[in-house]
Amino acid sequence: MSERRTGDGRVVVTGLGAICGAGRTTEEIWSALVAGRSAMAPIRQWESAAWPAPLAAEVTGVDNRTLVEDRKLHKLIRRSDLFGLYAAGRAVEASGLLAFRDGLDPEAAAAFNDRTGVFAGSGGGTYQNQYEFFPLMTAAQEDLGAFGRQLGDTVNPMWLLRNLPNNVLCHVGIRYGFKGANACITNHCVSGILAVAEGAAALRTGEADRAAAVGHDSPIEPETVFHYHRLGLLTTDALRPFDAGRTGSLLGEGAAALVLEGAEGAAARGAPVLGEFLGSGCTSDAAGLIALRPDGESLAQAITAALADAGLAASDVGLIVAHGNGTRISDASEAAGIRRVFGAAVPPVTAFKWAFGHLLAASGILDVTLALLALRRRVVPGVATLRSLDAAFGDLPVSSAPQTPRSQVGLVLCRGFGGLNVAALLRA
Repeated sequence: MSERRTGDGRVVVTGLGAICGAGRTTEEIWSALVAGRSAMAPIRQWESAAWPAPLAAEVTGVDNRTLVEDRKLHKLIRRSDLFGLYAAGRAVEASGLLAFRDGLDPEAAAAFNDRTGVFAGSGGGTYQNQYEFFPLMTAAQEDLGAFGRQLGDTVNPMWLLRNLPNNVLCHVGIRYGFKGANACITNHCVSGILAVAEGAAALRTGEADRAAAVGHDSPIEPETVFHYHRLGLLTTDALRPFDAGRTGSLLGEGAAALVLEGAEGAAARGAPVLGEFLGSGCTSDAAGLIALRPDGESLAQAITAALADAGLAASDVGLIVAHGNGTRISDASEAAGIRRVFGAAVPPVTAFKWAFGHLLAASGILDVTLALLALRRRVVPGVATLRSLDAAFGDLPVSSAPQTPRSQVGLVLCRGFGGLNVAALLRA
């Protein structure tokens, strides 16, 4: 593939969009963070009172029509997809891309579409895609022949289309006519943040001039909650990152999106520049599906790779948004990885999952959007659920009170099953 490099290679952010249990906009979510307000509550989608892990951060008070106006589309996509399309729409609108394109002549508008990409991070579906089979399985009474004969009359013919992992990728392109470089990333919790990194890489190498990056997930359903509980990952209390008494994580749902553009192209159209994507790194612990290296070495390598990609030193980083999922092993290895890179000079550290849960595929990209707001407003929101920092972490600068970043550069960390580690650097 030949590369078409344009401009100085700088990638800027010109639009943000998000939805989760803490709010329907980035501003609402930010307000919840700084106010110390958590969206955790008993699960409402089914009777959860007797469940051993009944808490989560659901998106409530919004109907499907608000998320995606086209009611016909509701039959073809999942709840997770609704969130992804909503967040992507908010980011695209905020960027001013559509208004700019509408002012171009037809030939220029067509070229604009050809050079606009879409990158989506998806959870790849949950166990909900199996539930439609349950009544027939019961009726067939273990007779596979009867099950097969009745399958076509029982299961919705749109089942396959509804459960495609790339629905958001496709429908963002269809809705806006974006025909450029694209990719759907289904890589557990790091899917969304990798969509940002891949989008930025496409701009840097000249595959696209601009791109929408979105991550979405909706893991709050019975089997997922059950299995995460059986793995010992969920708490029955609050999610308390880096706390001495932390007992596990909690799930959330939603999506976040960014519009990325080449700096010169954004300036030429007078776009609102919210920040700059500086670089990223990705590594694997290679220790097992849920095992993590306690020394944090692989996470440290991801941070080091991101710093090298951005051409920065560790001392340039002004704040860290940690993965901070509240499990004992992950928080401990994350603290160790941060120490390996920053030594005794760790910048202010925070984490956001206490407020809206672990959004899995959407977790990292939502943290990226909020990190940009933190840098722009010169405040590191406190971890409101922190009661007592784990003594094993020494003087790691995590606080329940707000802190001040030491520079305009932020580091976002994201981790996932399989030992995945992603680090991304941003500048306000």
